[in-house]
Amino acid sequence: MTRILTKNADSLLHNKVYTRVYTAFATATFGDWFDTLAIQVLVGYRWQASPVMLGLIPVAVALPGILLGALAGSVADRFNKLKLMRICDLLTALMTVLILFAPSMYWLLPLLALRSALSTLNVPAQQSLTRSIVREDQLMQASSLNGIVNQGSKIAGPLLGGLALSLLSPQWCILLNSILRLGSFMLLLTVKNTPAAGEGPSGGEEEHIPLRRMWIEGWVFIFRSRLLLNTLLFGLLGSLALQMIDFQFTSLFRLLAPQQEGLLGWMVAASGVTAVATILAMNKVNRNKGYGLLLGGGELLIGLSVAGFGLLQPGTAVYPVLLLGAVLGVGNGILMITFNYCLQKETPPHMIGRVFGIQNTVLSAIMIIAPLLGGLLVQASGPSSIFTIIGTVVAVLGIGAILLSRVLWPEAKPAAHAEVPATEYLG
Repeated sequence: MTRILTKNADSLLHNKVYTRVYTAFATATFGDWFDTLAIQVLVGYRWQASPVMLGLIPVAVALPGILLGALAGSVADRFNKLKLMRICDLLTALMTVLILFAPSMYWLLPLLALRSALSTLNVPAQQSLTRSIVREDQLMQASSLNGIVNQGSKIAGPLLGGLALSLLSPQWCILLNSILRLGSFMLLLTVKNTPAAGEGPSGGEEEHIPLRRMWIEGWVFIFRSRLLLNTLLFGLLGSLALQMIDFQFTSLFRLLAPQQEGLLGWMVAASGVTAVATILAMNKVNRNKGYGLLLGGGELLIGLSVAGFGLLQPGTAVYPVLLLGAVLGVGNGILMITFNYCLQKETPPHMIGRVFGIQNTVLSAIMIIAPLLGGLLVQASGPSSIFTIIGTVVAVLGIGAILLSRVLWPEAKPAAHAEVPATEYLG
């Protein structure tokens, strides 16, 4: 398997434009993990924020995605993706510096919301740019490499971030994110040759389509694609459950190991190791069929691990935490790669930005209610029981997806990729 991966990876990484964009993406993502853990430790351990206040953090991050996500996807389809990514990196670095000076949650939350608003443009721009600079037969390689960055950063980020937090303050980790974002910006400045805005199957005509019309076309396209619609609905239901407890891991670990701030980082690192291994192994899997089996299997593993965390007792050893983190990583690796690959593979190139922008809107929308509800439930009943219940629900959802795989995810037809005139999308 290693020999096959090396050959395929070399053929893709010989693309100098993709390599620089990929390196910039990796640099920014690595910094994000320092930032995320530092904020959780700062708020949960040092500010001793309540579960409800912890639940407000993902709300602040999600709100800009709800308001701007679909529009951002249309902007990414219409304008120069590379320039958008540069602007996002530069302004994100500046906003991260401002977060350093936040004295309390009441300052931190609006700053996180403003920074998230900048990042809303970056996701569809990066996905759309990747689609335009990578060959069709290399899409899975690109998706896997992006996934390796996402999960691989969970290995080095939490480990080094945990070490930094044991010696320095969380503010140093936040500062590192700003520095790495600047590094990503500088790398993107070296990229010169990319497809122009509007280039692709629809040519320059995309430049003349109003943003509102492009946004509507994206929604109509999704509703007309049974496979894409079911994928997004499945992601919505899974995220609804998981986002209720995502930022409550700090509450749980504060109960299990109140004196070990680094244990959360070790758990995330274990999750990252197995996620990377899973992503590499998935290069042997035929992902053009069986989306439901893979998506459901990922959800099942995630649900079992979350429920397992809920059964842990205060003072638990590190090994059960690492084991559950490893299972969580396998589930995350399967789910993330399959979900992103399905959206990219089953979407025409000229619709990529819009589809990923709408996906960001849909998945962000649930973060307004779910984290607050999760915080209220954890505050009322404690994190252990809520983790057990949520984990069970997610596992059942995964089993349902596996059993109904052929019904919900029928094999895609080649016609799904055929270009449809804009007037047809509008009926």
